[in-house]
Amino acid sequence: MLRRPSSEDVRLIVYFLGRISYIVAAAGALPAIWAAVAREWSPFASFVLMVGVFCALGALGTSVRHEHQRLDWSHGMVVVALIWLLVPAVGSIPLLLSGHFGDLLDAFFDAMSGITTTGLSVLQDLDHLASSLNFWRHLLHFLGGQGIILAALSLFAGGAGMTLFYGEARDEKIFPSVTSTARFIWAVSIVHLVFGVALLAGVGVFTVGLTPLRAVFHGLMIFMAGFDTGGFSPQSTSVGYYHSAAFEAATGVLMVAGAMSFGLHFALWRRQRAGVFRNLETRTLLATFGMTLVLTIVGLATLGVYSSVFGLGRQSLFHVLSAHSGTGFSTVPSTEIAAWGGLAFGGIAIAMALGGMASSTAGGVKALRIGLTVKVLRDQVRQVLLPERALVRRSYFQSGKRRLTPDLAQAVMAVSLLFVAMYLIGAGVGMAYGSSLQASLFESVSAGANVGLSVGVTSPSMPALLEATYAAEMWLGRLEFVAVFALIGFVVSAVRGK
Repeated sequence: MLRRPSSEDVRLIVYFLGRISYIVAAAGALPAIWAAVAREWSPFASFVLMVGVFCALGALGTSVRHEHQRLDWSHGMVVVALIWLLVPAVGSIPLLLSGHFGDLLDAFFDAMSGITTTGLSVLQDLDHLASSLNFWRHLLHFLGGQGIILAALSLFAGGAGMTLFYGEARDEKIFPSVTSTARFIWAVSIVHLVFGVALLAGVGVFTVGLTPLRAVFHGLMIFMAGFDTGGFSPQSTSVGYYHSAAFEAATGVLMVAGAMSFGLHFALWRRQRAGVFRNLETRTLLATFGMTLVLTIVGLATLGVYSSVFGLGRQSLFHVLSAHSGTGFSTVPSTEIAAWGGLAFGGIAIAMALGGMASSTAGGVKALRIGLTVKVLRDQVRQVLLPERALVRRSYFQSGKRRLTPDLAQAVMAVSLLFVAMYLIGAGVGMAYGSSLQASLFESVSAGANVGLSVGVTSPSMPALLEATYAAEMWLGRLEFVAVFALIGFVVSAVRGK
């Protein structure tokens, strides 16, 4: 029998939503300051309104009295699912008022795409968007990549830390304290921010020909979208705008860093490199990257799209890396990707679906789950082939030897199947509106795996139901289902429980 949530349960959830709203309000003040400095007064007013709404929600939430009880697993999951709806809803206010979106759904879609680090967009006339609004869209990537909850945990945790941390699809504590882990992740991000912006700005000045100020602006935007595997860009032609192999290489370094788990960042920082390549996740990611890269190269070579070996290798490597890391940058128009077809198209789609490492900024099924799934299947085959009394030791190496328990295997298979089901459902909706199976599946995988590459299905004129479907996929894919299911269970219990 379902237990109806008590008023204390609701008050506790509202209280934590209020506290986190204050954190997002502080982040929202940054583009407001940017707009004031740039004398973009219309965006400035919209940012002030947005910050005011977040502050009002914060004041309302924290004013709710509640007993000083610990935030349990179900409460934390509901808070996480709701805050990932609340931030794009309120964060879409400046976008809606900018005049670059057709309606509220379009603005919400773009904000959801930003916070989930997806990168699909229905924005109109990006090349003339105010710089402060461009900064806000990319800042959403930065907040979402590191985690909204993670930002809050850097400042407060208490008994709430653990459940909020795992609710945001974080699988790996680097330090015993969740707060210390959150602060380490933000420290890594800030170090990469300084290095990445300097690298991109330098390349922008010396190889692209940008002015120093413009190079810093583009470097900051591309860093936040690259390291956080988001995919937004300050120009409508994405990374193709720069026409520079050096800029693409610099961007590639950031995409690799973003696809790496923060546990791997910690191991490299501690110079514990010996076990890195023994890890199941690292080996799986290298294997799947190599496989999808070969598929793409062979596919493009068969089509004869690029006349030179350098051009073939450059386009294949960049787009497979962009797809596998979940970034979504491109150097060619969406129509050209749609025309690739065959092996190349399949290679990119598979890379998107698989994704990067667990506990990284990337989306998708994740390399660790793929590796564990293969290991489970291989062990099952071995069990069948061996004598009846023989025992198969199920273990794997991931920062040390670990047991592959039946519960872990079941959880891995369940989440992997949920991703596949989501990709197929999204593709079905796309086909219902007249898109081909190939295009529908590609776009659905891109949304659900939080990638952002497109073959043209996503556009300002797309049907509202399809747009809502992709937004839901972004939300589900970023939170990896558990927190969303907890929210659904909470609502059902509130309605039908006793």
